[in-house]
Amino acid sequence: MIYITGDMHGQEDRFSDRALKKLKEGDTLIICGDFGFVWDGSAKEKKFLEFLGTRKYQIVFIDGTHENYDLINNSRMTVWKGGKVHRISDNLLHLMRGQVFNIEGKKIFTFGGGESLDRDMRVEHETWWKDEMPTPEEMEEGASAMDENGCEVDYIITHEPPSLVKSTLLLRSGEPDRVNKLNGYFEKLNRECKFKHWYFGSMHEDRRVTPVHTALFKDIIELK
Repeated sequence: MIYITGDMHGQEDRFSDRALKKLKEGDTLIICGDFGFVWDGSAKEKKFLEFLGTRKYQIVFIDGTHENYDLINNSRMTVWKGGKVHRISDNLLHLMRGQVFNIEGKKIFTFGGGESLDRDMRVEHETWWKDEMPTPEEMEEGASAMDENGCEVDYIITHEPPSLVKSTLLLRSGEPDRVNKLNGYFEKLNRECKFKHWYFGSMHEDRRVTPVHTALFKDIIELK
C-alpha cells in the first residue's frame, strides 16, 4: 500500500504516529516536502537517518523549502521505480523533481521545491539554499516526463500547490496572495494534464480544497 503525509520539519515524533504502525514490509510512505531530517550532517542526525533507512516500509520524500540541498544533492543518485532519486539511507530516498514513478502500478509525478518568504533573514548554505526554487532545466525535465506519459498520471505530488488552489487557501485564511513562478508552472500542469488526485504540503493544513486537490500536513492517508 502507498501512504502519504505532509511536512515533517525534522520532528522525530512524527514517526511515532500510531497510523504508521500499520505499515508493513513493501508499503511506501511519501512525504510532501520539508522533510527536514537532512539538515546539519551531525552524528545524531546520521544515526536517525540510518534508523529510518532500516524501517520495514519504504520512506520517500520530495524536497520543500526548508532542506539542506548541499547534503541532499551530494547523496548518491540512482534510479528507483522508473525515476531518479537520491539514496539517503537504504530504504530512505529523496524523489527528484520532474520524475514519474511507477509504484504498485500507479503513475506518480513528483516535483519538490518552494520559496522561503523569510529568506532575507536566513544565511545561504546554512539556513537557506537558492536550490529551493527549481531551475528552468528542472521544469523542462518535468514537462518532458509528462509528455512521455501522454500528460496523464494517477497522482501528482508536490510541495507547493497550483496557483488557483494556493490563492483559494490564502484568501480563506485572510492572508495576502503570494503565488510564484513555481505555482504558475503547476497551474499549467493542472489545466493541461489528466490526473486522479493532486496532493501537496507547504500550507500546513489538512484539507480537501477541491475534489481533486488535497493539502496535507499531519494526516497520513492511503492512496487507494
